[in-house]
Amino acid sequence: MATSTYLSSPIVTVNAVDLSDQCTAATVKKGFAALDATAFGDTATKQTAGLQENEVTLELFWSFAATETYATLKNLVGSTTNVTVKATSAATSATNPLFTLTGGFLAEMSPVYTVGELSTCTATFTGGTGTYAES
Repeated sequence: MATSTYLSSPIVTVNAVDLSDQCTAATVKKGFAALDATAFGDTATKQTAGLQENEVTLELFWSFAATETYATLKNLVGSTTNVTVKATSAATSATNPLFTLTGGFLAEMSPVYTVGELSTCTATFTGGTGTYAES
């Protein structure tokens, strides 16, 4: 029987700063480049894992308060940092794993200002090493 987990109170940190209260969505992609391993005599193509291809995209409210979105991201543009995402504030476990992107690159920060709406920003961290911890 399939089950679903709904994130009700996820924990998100960027550069060791907790941005959970500003984050509305977090997308984690952990994968590997598919390298062609097909050889003469094979009857179908084969792939093998290459380098990791990881990405974390955060949708954030655009806050100028100290230790919030702007203050945290402004000096990270064009550099690498660590990002963590965990489903809940409960202890890290097999049912509440902690994803850590180590050395994720932030190419840009792009705030969106819209009349009648809260300002937001999308921050996408690419590359780096992605790991899940269960303890």
